[in-house]
Amino acid sequence: MIIQPAIVALFIGSGLVCLMLLFAIYYGAIILRRWDLHSGSEQQLVLERRTYLISTLVTYAFAFQLIAAFLFIYTTDHLHSLFIGAMCAAGTLNVNVWGYPTVLLKVFNCIAAGLWLILNVADNRAHDYPLIRIKYGLLLLLSPFFFAEFLLQGAYFLGLEPDVITSCCGSLFSSEREDIVAGLTGLPRIPMQWVYHGALAMTLAAGIYLLRTHRGAIAFGALSLAAFLVAIAAIISFISLYIYELPTHHCPFCILQREYHYIGYALYATLLLGTIAGLGAGVLHPCRSIKSLAATLPGMQRQLVIAAITAFAGFGGITTYCILTSRLSFS
Repeated sequence: MIIQPAIVALFIGSGLVCLMLLFAIYYGAIILRRWDLHSGSEQQLVLERRTYLISTLVTYAFAFQLIAAFLFIYTTDHLHSLFIGAMCAAGTLNVNVWGYPTVLLKVFNCIAAGLWLILNVADNRAHDYPLIRIKYGLLLLLSPFFFAEFLLQGAYFLGLEPDVITSCCGSLFSSEREDIVAGLTGLPRIPMQWVYHGALAMTLAAGIYLLRTHRGAIAFGALSLAAFLVAIAAIISFISLYIYELPTHHCPFCILQREYHYIGYALYATLLLGTIAGLGAGVLHPCRSIKSLAATLPGMQRQLVIAAITAFAGFGGITTYCILTSRLSFS
């Protein structure tokens, strides 16, 4: 194992997240079974006090989760100089079999954590906590994924050995491989550009339509998720080419480095924010029929839609700038 301050911080942070989640799911299970707001019993009063504590703990845990994903990528990129063959995080993650599964699970958990936080904020704005069973039921379902992330991350960092020879991003993200990555790098550039710009335009149009008519929230949420997936494929297939100004360099991690002005962090941050906010607006829509949320939910949903539109527009603006200012030409 390689000892670095960032690795220790990730270990400690993930461990604390798991401990807080264990506490939360224990009392969450009790709340699911015994919560009765119409009861004036001592047990109900204790549960009401507990739910404030649990919400606070999970909020801090999930907020750390959002930050930890970027810290993990930064750490793996910073460590690439210790491994023969690695040029960026792509090679470091390939040192053992646990690297890429950890990244994928972190992305999933980031989105899940963001959605839970949105539900929690909406629930706390109502006097009768109408979403309490939903959010704690969701917490019970999501907790195993966070525990799995802790185990995968631990296995990855514990398995890091500096004498391992790994692959560079040029070979990992090559169309000559026979895997899903090769499929993404081999996507035709022109059709993929149309798909990407079309998906982004449809998502933005759906958001504006939702703001004006208050309809189509679920469709907007679905389009936000679709835009996220298309954008990731676009980064690998053609956006990265314009950033690197090389027609064969498809790596989605080198854009996080200093020589490319850390532009990857802005791309991934805006993309994640747009996806979480867009999905959140869609998830909240069925809750508008709840009487105690009728006054507060439309405003919150509107804020989420504006945040999603701004984030997706920011992502689109950054990628467009990279393409227009690039010296790479395919003509």
